Amino acid sequence: MTHLPLGPLMIDIAGTELTDLDRQRLCHPLVGGIILFSRNYANPEQLSALTAAIHALRSPSLLIAVDHEGGRVQRFRDGFTRLPPMAALGKRWNSDPNAALAAARQIGYVLAAELRARGVDYSFTPVLDLDYGPSRVIGDRAFHRDPAAVIALAGALGEGLHQAGMGSCGKHYPGHGYVIPDSHVELPVDDRAFAAMQEDIQPYRELPLDGVMAAHVIYNCIDCNTAVFSNKWISYLRNDIKFNGVVFTDDLSMAGAGVVGGMLNRVDTAYAAGCDMLLVCNAPEVVGEVLANWCPAVDLQRGKRVEALIPEIPAMTWESLQADPAYQAAQKTIAELMA
Repeated sequence: MTHLPLGPLMIDIAGTELTDLDRQRLCHPLVGGIILFSRNYANPEQLSALTAAIHALRSPSLLIAVDHEGGRVQRFRDGFTRLPPMAALGKRWNSDPNAALAAARQIGYVLAAELRARGVDYSFTPVLDLDYGPSRVIGDRAFHRDPAAVIALAGALGEGLHQAGMGSCGKHYPGHGYVIPDSHVELPVDDRAFAAMQEDIQPYRELPLDGVMAAHVIYNCIDCNTAVFSNKWISYLRNDIKFNGVVFTDDLSMAGAGVVGGMLNRVDTAYAAGCDMLLVCNAPEVVGEVLANWCPAVDLQRGKRVEALIPEIPAMTWESLQADPAYQAAQKTIAELMA
């Protein structure tokens, strides 16, 4: 096993098992994590074998992450509990806040415990964006329009994640809910005054987050660059909000990231802005280019932050999870929400 500090890149792979090229890239000193997608999933047993192979590559082990929020953003479905969109918790909050908080805790627990039982370390959740209505990409991924409801529900979901030994990741900093365009395919611009954004920022101030994912959105009140590439926004997160966890970029292959040019410029600018872990996904030829040509002065402290996201408490096995009373009770709640 190779002993290497965790680098600043999170990359992906094409298939359901590691190739020689995958192993070579995942052992590169600039890599610190891997994000899995639906294409990397065939069944639970295959996922367990894949994550075990990835964890065995180096020490400390690479952080294995996934977008597994519930609703339409859940990469692993067959063999996993289908989780409701977070807006379902917002609706429950409107009629019975205490029941909504209990359900959010239970969903967080099931989400994290199932992933960890199959060797996945981290999910990019919860979404903290406020539900303003017209967004093409957020929609029912958001808990609620009211920041107080978002803080309460996301906080409860985070407690459930922690109960299963998984950290939380608030996204998309400082708020993607107001703009209409989808940053996967366009570059959204939020032209509100800074004072008008305080509701969006409030969840980041009040929640004990382990990670934050920055948005590919330009907020004209602060910077002409997107938050991912903005030292002003990342400094505000560190110095004003006092966040000391991991700052992730959203996927640097998205159209919204094109504002600073090609991928080498993207990783360079995001790292210089203060992001700890840079996601380069769905662009295998570009990953090769970055690994061959990017020569940053790597900040080992940032790698230590990422390492802190690797779960410390042992995961439950899938079999023991099925017999866990907390898991069984949560299944009933989720079934009611999905009905």
